Amino acid sequence: MTDKKIAVKVDHVSKYFKLPTEATQSLRTALVNRFKGIKGYKKQHVLKDIDFEVEEGDFFGIVGRNGSGKSTLLKIISQIYVPEKGKVTVNGKMVSFIELGVGFNPELTGRENVYMNGAMLGFTTEEIDDMYDDIVEFAELGEFMNQKLKNYSSGMQVRLAFSVAIKAQGDVLILDEVLAVGDEAFQRKCNDYFLERKTSGKTTILVTHDMGAVKKYCNKAILIEDGLIKAQGEPDEVANQYSFDNANSEKNDEGEIVEKLMVDNLRVNLLTDGQTEPGKPIEFEISYDVLEDIETYIAFSLTDIDRNIWIYNDNSLDYMTSGSGIKKCIYRCSIPNVNNLKLKLQVSVRDNTDKMIAFANARNTPVILINRKDIASDDLSAKDSATGLIQRNGTWDYVND
Repeated sequence: MTDKKIAVKVDHVSKYFKLPTEATQSLRTALVNRFKGIKGYKKQHVLKDIDFEVEEGDFFGIVGRNGSGKSTLLKIISQIYVPEKGKVTVNGKMVSFIELGVGFNPELTGRENVYMNGAMLGFTTEEIDDMYDDIVEFAELGEFMNQKLKNYSSGMQVRLAFSVAIKAQGDVLILDEVLAVGDEAFQRKCNDYFLERKTSGKTTILVTHDMGAVKKYCNKAILIEDGLIKAQGEPDEVANQYSFDNANSEKNDEGEIVEKLMVDNLRVNLLTDGQTEPGKPIEFEISYDVLEDIETYIAFSLTDIDRNIWIYNDNSLDYMTSGSGIKKCIYRCSIPNVNNLKLKLQVSVRDNTDKMIAFANARNTPVILINRKDIASDDLSAKDSATGLIQRNGTWDYVND
């Protein structure tokens, strides 16, 4: 087995911008300020020692709040900005799609814009010839390609611009907040494309605020906060941290965003064997401390680790609890009729607005191996008087101590 090659290497990159602090029309004042060491600007450090690698074939997510530095990082990777420190190495041809329609000319036809935009991306005329039919087919604009772009509707322009970016045969595709382009039908088409690209072996870097997209498409991700990498690794972990940060923060008197913790000490404990058979019951205990007088409920899922798809997802509001203090519950379920799977049990705590206010990290995410032996049977009863379990939806049970 050979090691994967590095597609993009971000090597200890830092970036700052100079923001003016004062303006003077006097040359004398400017010279005096200079001799006194008074500068007419201050440095805003947007990125601080960012360091990571993207391997060939990765679908790599970059997430963070507005102003965190993620878009600046993309522009450095795309060679639009130059970092003050560090460097970025890209192996192969890069296609960067940071803003819709950049480089398009409304006075040119759709066809002419495809060739002009392709040339701006570094492709030869022969290479664009080879890509042209795929671009037009994906955009569904075949009968309009000889019309001027200014006669296109906004939706048609979006489809053409996006199609040029994703169908250009580059080695590395960079996308910034573009998953919601076009109408519903075109979005479904884009979804199919991303699922196909995820398994194609091509490299993609995606910046987005959509944590569902991070979990669905990405195999690796980083979270940037205040110009620093706060979390990196598994997309679920990174996406959960982002959602948690947004739900557990508020502005202080100085206007700064500070953490406000509402739930602590979330624990997930698998009570039955981690290796079982289809149809056999598993049991797990969940406990957490609620620090404020709020309503909370538990959401959890069983996810196929290898395919990154849900086998079961429970996200109902039926079992909301209220008040502060220690909450503890035991769930039982029958393993679905699946075989030879490795599942992870993912748990989060949410409030009555469905915001994630706590999530179980990797250390609190049990892994369950399912292997069929003989004929498996479901011995889970609807009511277990010894534990006081209450049947939920015919399969899941709940007890609140």
